[in-house]
Amino acid sequence: MKYYLIAGEASGDLQASYLIKELAIADNEANFRCFGGDLMQQQGATVVKHYKELAFMGVEDVLMNLRTIFRNIAFCKEDIKEYNPDVLILVDYPGFNLKIAKWAKANNVKVYYYISPKIWAWNQKRVHKIKKIIDRMFVILPFEKDFYAKFDYPVDFVGHPLLDCIADKPQISFERFCQEHQLNNKPIIALLPGSRKQEIAAMLSLMLTVVEKFSDYQFVIAGAPSQNLEFYQQFITDDVALIENKTYDLLQHSIAALVVSGTANLEAALFKVPQVVCYKTGWLFYNIAKIVILIKYISLVNLIMNKEVAKELIQGNLNTTNLINELIKITTGESRKTMLQNYEELHQKLGGKGASKRAAELIVNYLKN
Repeated sequence: MKYYLIAGEASGDLQASYLIKELAIADNEANFRCFGGDLMQQQGATVVKHYKELAFMGVEDVLMNLRTIFRNIAFCKEDIKEYNPDVLILVDYPGFNLKIAKWAKANNVKVYYYISPKIWAWNQKRVHKIKKIIDRMFVILPFEKDFYAKFDYPVDFVGHPLLDCIADKPQISFERFCQEHQLNNKPIIALLPGSRKQEIAAMLSLMLTVVEKFSDYQFVIAGAPSQNLEFYQQFITDDVALIENKTYDLLQHSIAALVVSGTANLEAALFKVPQVVCYKTGWLFYNIAKIVILIKYISLVNLIMNKEVAKELIQGNLNTTNLINELIKITTGESRKTMLQNYEELHQKLGGKGASKRAAELIVNYLKN
């Protein structure tokens, strides 16, 4: 069968590459064409547009590139039409993908969605649109199945593909890791400040205010692939190191972490790294978000567990004093032990390893039947 996939970000490229690998096993006549990245290409897909050409962040960036965005949408539609796939598989990236889904449904293309848009967080009425244009939805968070059920829309929970990615990660010793990255032998506190330049600058400036209080540890920044080394130079000191594009290696050997809310929060938990979740934004945006966002927590770990497993320091509560106090709790004592116990339960809730395989087998079975 012919599969057309659309992934518009680095994370989508990673998850889609695992899905393609498993689809090729489940369907030995599979052929893949996609909007995606290098990892999807490595699994045998023909990449017609790289996700780096789609990456526009923030309102200003989007407005400045509207012509390019509309051109990409038009090209995608024509390419799907010419390829004539058995199914269009959309991977996260809702701003672009839901527009393509609406067009595809109107043109009798079967549409499957892998990794649901986070419509449960705000503007939940979008579920009615999804019901009309998406033939099958494959979700990766356990509470999403119940959420969609409230709207009489059956979906398949397949588990979280991060478990597959992490299980495949080669293990290296702490000594070798430190040697490779010119680190000392002190325990590591990881700093994961996000991926956008303004966000990183703001978060790191706060995170680094705790360094002098933890002289028995070394602090290591997880460099984002979207930023170059020169940008991070302002933050590197004798007590603070940087490792580029090696976040999983870093988490594998960290004793604790300060993490900006997002996927990194879940990654730290799956590597069993006790963490403090950090979030701060502009006053206006924060107050608007408080009105429209419908969820109790901002971090995935707490949302999945439906309780505060990791402390969330948000807006005014994100300050040096609170960071120090919470970091002390998770480097020693009962709070650390409790968080690690909760991580074990989280792992079970996420369905265990094999999400990509389960999703691929369901997709093939639905198409055949």
